[in-house]
Amino acid sequence: MLNFRNITLRRGTRVLFSNATFILHSGQKIGFTGANGTGKSSLFAMVKGELHVDEGDFSMPPNLAVAHVAQEMPAVEFSALDYVMDGDVELRQLEAQLKIAEQAQDGIKQAELHAALDVIGGYSAASRAARLLDGLGFTAPKMQQAVSSFSGGWRMRLNLAQALMCRSDVLLLDEPTNHLDLDAVLWLQDWLSYYAGTLLLISHDRDFLDTITDHIVNIEQGKADIYTGNYSDFERMRAEKLSQQQTAYQKQQREIAHIQSFVTRFKAQATKARQAQSRIKALERMELIAMAHVDSPFNFTFPAPKKMPNPLLTLDGVSIGYDNKTILPKVSLSIAAGDRIGLLGSNGAGKSSLLKTLAGELKPLLGERREAETLNMGYFAQHQLEQLHLDESPLWHFQQIDKQATEKELRNFLGGFDFCGDKVVEIVKPFSGGEKARLVLALLVYQNPNLLLLDEPTNHLDLDMCHALSVALQDFQGAMVVVSHDRHLLRSVTDTLLLVSDGKVVPFDGDLDDYRALLSEQKRKNAVSENNLSDKADSVSRKDQRKIDAERRQKQKPLLDALKKAEMAVEKYHIQQRELESQLAESDIYDESEKGRLREVLERKTQIDKALDAAEQTWMELQEQIDLCDA
Repeated sequence: MLNFRNITLRRGTRVLFSNATFILHSGQKIGFTGANGTGKSSLFAMVKGELHVDEGDFSMPPNLAVAHVAQEMPAVEFSALDYVMDGDVELRQLEAQLKIAEQAQDGIKQAELHAALDVIGGYSAASRAARLLDGLGFTAPKMQQAVSSFSGGWRMRLNLAQALMCRSDVLLLDEPTNHLDLDAVLWLQDWLSYYAGTLLLISHDRDFLDTITDHIVNIEQGKADIYTGNYSDFERMRAEKLSQQQTAYQKQQREIAHIQSFVTRFKAQATKARQAQSRIKALERMELIAMAHVDSPFNFTFPAPKKMPNPLLTLDGVSIGYDNKTILPKVSLSIAAGDRIGLLGSNGAGKSSLLKTLAGELKPLLGERREAETLNMGYFAQHQLEQLHLDESPLWHFQQIDKQATEKELRNFLGGFDFCGDKVVEIVKPFSGGEKARLVLALLVYQNPNLLLLDEPTNHLDLDMCHALSVALQDFQGAMVVVSHDRHLLRSVTDTLLLVSDGKVVPFDGDLDDYRALLSEQKRKNAVSENNLSDKADSVSRKDQRKIDAERRQKQKPLLDALKKAEMAVEKYHIQQRELESQLAESDIYDESEKGRLREVLERKTQIDKALDAAEQTWMELQEQIDLCDA
């Protein structure tokens, strides 16, 4: 149970939210929503113990295992598999203790630690880590690669896998889908649906939230309120609440106007002065209901393209790849006016490479790329955020692409992307990832493209901006090609799907539910194929294996007999040791008259201790020999 009681959090002097009171119970899956900067990540930091409340009280049971995704980008030299296994802290602690016990040749301690490892599933930990990595898109060879060999996006996947590896009571995930493709998002969605602990999730992906969550905590206008149900349930309840609030506000305004009118008309009349004064006090006491701010801070549209040639762009027998290594051979694709295409396929299949080739950033290895003379292309990709001039302002960026526009015109346009007031002239460097993404999208919209190429455009955007982008793209009159893990966006803005898989780009006849079914079927076939290969290998070697097993048993028989004798000796000496310790615990043995018996017991105890040490040493040496035979 996580108990939030009258919580207030501030960032500097600004109040993020205040008087937040709610309880999160064990096993619940809670989505946290609200615009960027409202305090969602700060609330997570508070749960992790990295941030203290400014007012109120937060409490949770002691010794809860809280897991979260590390934000640092590791560059260590050990394998991806080992890095993910580090997420199970207790496993690593037991392994370290076992290593010490082995060096100390402490057989009893080793046995205790092996039993503890068995209890926590330590012997299956490697396979558990491998399943996590497989679900997040890592092939078997990649699992053995050094962490330092992976790019930043893949390292973030490793951090996510490490958090999932932790056998946690509470799991905090802040935008976990940002670095994932659709295949990995679908896998993670299923994994989290079966997670037994308490899940706290920040995400801009509506479908992801809908499938997983059973409660929503929404932070807006300085308040944090909890709703029962998934994100769609929350939207309905919030809409009803805002409607009721608007009705109450309008009713209250009529009442205020009536009272104010009474005060204005009669406060100067002596006979009505007391009544007027009471009305004034009533106005002062009345808790004014704030008008429901149902309007999004984002308000923009794509202007109609000036020209719409047909076709806009053509790939004719194009081979796509890097350093003469082909990823997609002989791709032929024509983009016509009005096309609205979504690209499906696993990470590494070539979706982004195809978009780069369409954009002209990646030259074809073979074939021809042809574009219309009046093509005006808008290309959005994550690397373009890095191309912003960090020491310049949003206004400066627009002044570079339109020297004729007035500052007022540019400010009005930027306001539609929630860059208002002084924000327009602040330098870009300290902007959040979401603010930088909004700025790049604003620049793209301003240039009035007739073809849009969008590679994961919703990464870092909050739900309000995702919705505004979806609405704007629905009204876009040009053509578009979209890669996105956001299923709501794909459903809303595309009407044709292409599957990039196995070196081919082919039409996909179905919807996103059909694509999910395809992925499930592929995994089932892969599992059956692996099992068949394993069965075949087993059947071929079964006869040889029986022969090897028989030879091993014959070779080990003397060792096993000796080991059994050593175990019996250890047990015998343990019993004698306990009997002597029991005698030494008797108070009368220390009487003056019992000096002789005390001396005998102590001498016998010394002999038994030495005999026990020798028996345990013999047992460990025999066990090592048997282990070597097994190896």
